[in-house]
Amino acid sequence: MISIRKILSRIYKNYFHNHKFKSSQSVYKLAQINIHLLTQLGIRGVILDLDNTIISEDDRYLSPLAENWLTQAKLAGLEFFILSNGKRLYRVKYWSETLNIPAISPAKKPFSKAFKQAMAKMQLHPKQVIVIGDSFHTDVLGAWLCGCYCIQVATLPHPPRWWEKIAGKWVQKPYPNHSELGYFNNHSEYNKFK
Repeated sequence: MISIRKILSRIYKNYFHNHKFKSSQSVYKLAQINIHLLTQLGIRGVILDLDNTIISEDDRYLSPLAENWLTQAKLAGLEFFILSNGKRLYRVKYWSETLNIPAISPAKKPFSKAFKQAMAKMQLHPKQVIVIGDSFHTDVLGAWLCGCYCIQVATLPHPPRWWEKIAGKWVQKPYPNHSELGYFNNHSEYNKFK
C-alpha cells in the first residue's frame, strides 16, 4: 500500500518537473523572491498565505522585509490576495487592512474554491497567478489543484501543532537557524478587529 506522503511527493515532483517555474530550495523568505523574474514569466497575481509565511502563527515573528517586498511587487504591477486557513478572523482582517490586500478566511486550502474566488476577483487565469506559502499540503497542493504556479517558502518559527510534530518535515521547509527575523509588537492593534 502506498502512503499519502509518497503520493504527495510524486504530485510535488511532477508538478514542478512539468512547469516552467520551479520552486527554489534557496528561497526561504518572501523578500528573496525575484519580482522581476515573476513578471518576466507572465505572473500578474499572487495568492499569499498568512500564517507562518508573513507572520508566525503565535504572532511573534514577521518575515523579514516582507512589507518592503510587497510594496515593490505592487509597484511592479502585481496584484495580491491573501488566503488563510486561520481561525482567528480578526488577525486576517488586521493584516488585510495593514497590507492593503483583500483576504478570504477561512479559505479551506487546499480545496480550490477560495483560490478560484481570488483569481476571479483579480480577473486572472491560473497561469497568470503564483501561490506563495509555507505548507505543501495546503499552499502547494492547492496551487497544483487549481493550475497555478507555486513557491514554497520556509515556515516561520512557531510552536508546532500536533500534526507538525508528526508530518512537519514532509510538508514544511524549516526556517534556517540563526537567520534574520522580524518581530511583531503591535498585538494591541488586533483589538480593533475583534
